Amino acid sequence: MSDERKSGLGHTVLGWFIEKDAAGGAGSDASFEPSPNASTGDSTGISPEASSPGSDAYPAAAASATSSAGDASGLSTGASAGSPVPPGNLNFESIFDAAGIAAEERGQVERAQALLADLPADAPAAVKKQVVAAALKAFGIPIARIIEASAQEIQALEGYIQTGAAQAEGFRAEAERKVAAFQQEIERIRTAAESRVREQQGVVSACNAKKLEVQQILEFFGQEAVAQVVRDSPKLQSPPSTSS
Repeated sequence: MSDERKSGLGHTVLGWFIEKDAAGGAGSDASFEPSPNASTGDSTGISPEASSPGSDAYPAAAASATSSAGDASGLSTGASAGSPVPPGNLNFESIFDAAGIAAEERGQVERAQALLADLPADAPAAVKKQVVAAALKAFGIPIARIIEASAQEIQALEGYIQTGAAQAEGFRAEAERKVAAFQQEIERIRTAAESRVREQQGVVSACNAKKLEVQQILEFFGQEAVAQVVRDSPKLQSPPSTSS
């Protein structure tokens, strides 16, 4: 694709076209390049209200997916209602429905696509345009209507992308916030555990010091006398034997 053609596409329909590489596939970044002349609320040419989650243009029905059970973090690790579904499960008809594109308009776009697909791949572009234009005229479909409906579909898909991107970013930010909170809690618990161990070490030290004071009396009466009392007393237990 020549630089001149790329420049022209870049300013068509507010830059919704995806540039293709030399092989005819989508470019490696597969990104939309918005026109610098766009005067709408965002770079897609769609108003913020239309592309925001929960708006009339993109209700939850357009992006519904099966909700997975939340985990202990309170975040669902799967797709949730109102967020984009995995690529393999996308329902483009639902997206177009939510964007207000009539089924008749979508059908006209599909008819134009079918006409193009039936033409020989090596046919000159001018010939293809003449054939398609003649066929659409025979069907009574104005070319302007096909262009409008096609642009609507691209606009709807771009809005869906932007909505999903905003939701994904919100999910990421919330996940990071919860991770940070969990890390703080982990640190608090670890500090509390270390403090408890130190307290127990202090208890052991104080008790052993007191035991040494009392032990003086037992040492005074002698080991045999102490052992005999321990054996005979129901209140006392013989200390555990220590291995050499």
